[in-house]
Amino acid sequence: MNTAQSPRPDETLRPPGHAGAPALPGPKSLTGASPWPRRLLAGLVTGVALWGAAALLSPDSGPLRQCATALLGAGAVVALHWLYGLDRRAREAARGPDLRLAEHTRRVEHALAEHVGTVRDGLDRYDHDLRAGLARHIEDVRQLVETHLAQTARGEPYPQLDRARIDGVPELAKSFAEALAPGPSILYTFVRLEMKRVVGYMADLTNLTAECPGENHDWMLGLTHAAEQTIYATSTSVDREFWNSEPASRYLQAQQEAIEHQGVSVRRLFLLASARELDDRLLRLCEEQDLLHIDVRVSVLPELPPNLQRGTTNDFIVYDEQVSFEIEQDLRDVNVRTRLIARPDHVQDRLKRFRELWEAGMGVRELEVRVDAEEDGTWMVDQT
Repeated sequence: MNTAQSPRPDETLRPPGHAGAPALPGPKSLTGASPWPRRLLAGLVTGVALWGAAALLSPDSGPLRQCATALLGAGAVVALHWLYGLDRRAREAARGPDLRLAEHTRRVEHALAEHVGTVRDGLDRYDHDLRAGLARHIEDVRQLVETHLAQTARGEPYPQLDRARIDGVPELAKSFAEALAPGPSILYTFVRLEMKRVVGYMADLTNLTAECPGENHDWMLGLTHAAEQTIYATSTSVDREFWNSEPASRYLQAQQEAIEHQGVSVRRLFLLASARELDDRLLRLCEEQDLLHIDVRVSVLPELPPNLQRGTTNDFIVYDEQVSFEIEQDLRDVNVRTRLIARPDHVQDRLKRFRELWEAGMGVRELEVRVDAEEDGTWMVDQT
C-alpha cells in the first residue's frame, strides 16, 4: 500500500524560489552542457550534402576530390559555428545588439571567404597534380613501348620502327576507344568482333604467316598502298574473269597511285595454260595495264623449257621482296584460301620463280605479233 502523501493544492501553485518549491530547469540544462555536439552534427550534415552535390554535378572528378570537398566544407561549418559562439560571448559582454550583429556578420564573411579560398586552392592543386601524374604516366608508357621495340629490333630480323610509327600508336588507341564509345549495341558488337578478327590476323603475323578463307581483296589493296619499292605479280587463267570486276578497278587504281606517287615498280606476268588463250581479249587487257605504266609480260607454260614448267603455278604477288600474297585454288580452280607469308626463305623462292618466268615471257609488242600470227594460223599452236 502506498503511504506517500498526496500533494496539496497550495504546494502545486508555489512560485519558483519559494521555500519547498521544485527548481525549474535553467537555460543551460535546456540547451545542453556543451555546444560542440551541435557544431559537429552541423559539420557532418554539411559534409554529406557537399559530397552528394559533388558526386552528382561532377561524377568524373573521382572519389578523392569529392571527399576532399566534403571535408573542407564540414570543417568550414564547424569553424564558423565556433567563431560565432566566441564572438557572441565577447560582444554580449561589451556591446549593444546592433554592434554585435555587425561584428558577427563581418567575422562570418571574412571566415567564409578564407575557407572558400582554401577549398579552391586545394581543388586547383589536386587538378594540377592529377594532370601532371597523367602526363608522367603517358610518357612512361611511351618509353616502355620504345624500349620494347628497340629490344625486339635487335633480337629479331624486323626493321626497327621509327619515331613517326611509334607516335601513331596513341592515335590508333584513341580511334579504337572512340569506336567502342556508347552507341547502338549492334555497332558495338560489330566493332568488337572486327577488332578481334583483325587482332587475330596480326597475332598470326608474328609467326610471319597468316591465312583467311576465300579471296581477301582488302589484304591485296592494303599491301599495294603500303608498298614502297616493288610489286611482282603473276596472273593465271583462273583469275582471268577478275579483271572485269569492281575490285580489279580499285586494285589497278591503287597500283597506278603507287607508281605515280611512291615510285613503285610494278610488274605483272600473265601465265597461260595454252596458246589458245592468246587472243584479242588478252591483248587488250595487257595494253590497258601498259598504259598505266605497269610492265606486262605473257608466258605460255607448255612452251617453256621443262625446268621452268616445273614449280608452282598459283597466283602470287611479292611486295617489296619481303611479303608474298598467295591465293590457293582447289581442284575446280576455285579460290579457296588467301595467305600472307613473310618467311625470308619462302619469299626468296617466289622471287626466283617470278624472275625465271619473267625472263622467258614476251612483252606487249611481241604479244601483238604473236596474236596476229595465231589469228592468221601461221603460228604453230601447242596441242596440249
